Amino acid sequence: MKLFSTTPALTAALASAFAGAHAQAQSAAPTETIVITAERSRQSSFDAPAAIGAVTRDVIDSAGPQVNLSEVLNRVPGITVLNRQNYSQDLQLSIRGFGSRSTFGIRGVRLIVDGIPATMPDGQGQASNVALGSTQRIEVLRGPLAQLYGNAAGGVVQVFSGTDASVPTTTLRSSVGPDGAVKVGLGFAASGAQDEVVLEASRFRTDGWREHSAAERKQLNAKWQHRLGTGSSVTLVLNSLDQPLSLDPLGLTRAQWEADPRQAVALAKSQNARKSVAQDQFGVVLEHALGPATQLQARLYGGTRSLDNALSIPLAAQQAPTASGGIVSFQRNYGGFGAMVSHRVALGASTASGGFGLQALRLTAGVEIDRMDEDRQGYLNLAGERGALKRDEANRVENRDAYGQAALEMGGGLTASAGVRTSRVRFDSRDRFITASNPDDSGGVEYSATNPVFGLSWRAASNLNLYLNAGRGFETPTFTELAYRAVGTGLNTGLAASRARHAEVGAKWRPAPGHRVDIAAFDIRTRDEIVVDTNNGGRSTFKNAGRTERRGFELSHQAALGSDWRSLLAVTVLRASFRDGFISGSGAAAVPVPAGNRLPGTPGRSAFAELVYAPQSGWGSGSGFQAAVELQHIGKLYVNDANQDFAPASTVMNLRAGWTQRAGAWRFSQLVRVDNATDRRYAGSVIVNEANRRYFEPAAPRGALLSLTAEYSLR
Repeated sequence: MKLFSTTPALTAALASAFAGAHAQAQSAAPTETIVITAERSRQSSFDAPAAIGAVTRDVIDSAGPQVNLSEVLNRVPGITVLNRQNYSQDLQLSIRGFGSRSTFGIRGVRLIVDGIPATMPDGQGQASNVALGSTQRIEVLRGPLAQLYGNAAGGVVQVFSGTDASVPTTTLRSSVGPDGAVKVGLGFAASGAQDEVVLEASRFRTDGWREHSAAERKQLNAKWQHRLGTGSSVTLVLNSLDQPLSLDPLGLTRAQWEADPRQAVALAKSQNARKSVAQDQFGVVLEHALGPATQLQARLYGGTRSLDNALSIPLAAQQAPTASGGIVSFQRNYGGFGAMVSHRVALGASTASGGFGLQALRLTAGVEIDRMDEDRQGYLNLAGERGALKRDEANRVENRDAYGQAALEMGGGLTASAGVRTSRVRFDSRDRFITASNPDDSGGVEYSATNPVFGLSWRAASNLNLYLNAGRGFETPTFTELAYRAVGTGLNTGLAASRARHAEVGAKWRPAPGHRVDIAAFDIRTRDEIVVDTNNGGRSTFKNAGRTERRGFELSHQAALGSDWRSLLAVTVLRASFRDGFISGSGAAAVPVPAGNRLPGTPGRSAFAELVYAPQSGWGSGSGFQAAVELQHIGKLYVNDANQDFAPASTVMNLRAGWTQRAGAWRFSQLVRVDNATDRRYAGSVIVNEANRRYFEPAAPRGALLSLTAEYSLR
């Protein structure tokens, strides 16, 4: 990867610049996590009037090799992150059931990394460019307020790079795990009065637990924030991903999974199913105080992404005149601009008897423009080798959005809020592969929506916050879902965007010092849900399936049990179902889907529980010893719309222990994890509506991880 050649020189330059310049220690981190996702302004997660969870650096350090978001997000209620043990297809990530149908990548959920969208304008995103080794905080926003982030915002995941290092610090991290898994990362970080720098370069390699599942990933993540004055800063973000190897073992039928979960489908090996990806992007984020009560935020970013993806399509299915082949190749350029202005108006307060005072009005308005241009080809897959050209097209999708929010602070702890976002998403495709038997499939389609959001929050007591939110959202098809028709050729322009009404009520309560309880109940009604229509010969078509509903309950409880113990419990109950019946598939493969069937890929319940022992005195306290037991439960996962089969519910136990030592300017830490300690056999995820009934993706058995970290601080 070309950006990696700059790493040693850049590290040395940054170390030289910061050495001795920032000797003052940073103040201790606040006990309350600060989040910015809910109302796009900094506030404590307890005060945020929405269902929002945050994962901090200490959790990331103890959760695993720092490769996948599934290591850390399973402790946030409302979100399901399934590790497919398949680096060719990325994670399955869904929030309140949105995104569960995705067979690759992330859709239905907005992903933002250091202020830069990792979700393309059509709603398809990737999590592989998230560098957990330099991530300081991850926020997950669920519910109606997420709709103010635009298309396909069933929820929002924001990742923030950062550091607690107040002096220049170099960190070397390494971990070894089962099946040849090795990760090595080198980082540099420093934070001072004017500048904060974070730099990380890493390499991950695994042979894979299953056959034909080896993968390699190289990453570079760099962030430099320069403070221009009070309330003003400019941040430069550079991110690079090189994933030259990721073999695809495919899913298994139930019989295959039960007989040998490690096997790969024969077709995966004969066609050498695989994917290689390279992505580079750069962004600038500006925050500027226009006045004591007015703040400007703006971002400008651009990037390139290239992909070569060999699919496991039989050669016979690739030969039809209108078939697009079995190897997908594209070069993508993307970029965008966003600007937001926030202003606070002090209104004073009235103390008249029986009345309430208007204290302040917070106003926010912004625009976002994003575009993706893609040069895509398809070729015959001849036993893993590229054959004749079968597809050649230029695609473009862009969005133009504007939004506004207002929050009125009233006496008695009441705050009323309202917002609206207008979105316009345009798809265009220009076909360059036209023959006598393959017509011109050029075309375009546009989707638009204006979605309001309303909310009311009440600070009922110093230890109790209540809130109520309602709003509308929409989700366009992705370019992949528009690509084919069930009958004929060309873009599936008859596919409508799905539209949803969201409502939630919640409470945040501190019943005692060191304890916090978050509760949220929600009801979501969607029309024109997008589902798979036909799936034959490696080509999927999609259609709208009428109405669906998602109802659920989320609970999170954090507790400090004396000075040495703490616990966490996160529970989600979700009923996601079709309200209207429809026919799935066509011809001999058509099956009825009755009203009341569950949405596939959405567990009816999930839970995470953790008990941590971290002694503050006596044995182990001097070595920074910490030990924990984790329990993770995922409910039954239906595999298709017809609910013809399912992956059984599973409960997995993980164990971990860690130590820390200091010697002068050095800090050493060790982590030992045993995942799936009881060696349970289960399906970690399912491939929704897989045409060949290869629905099941087996989870890994018991495995041990050893992670070593060495930090050197220039004092």
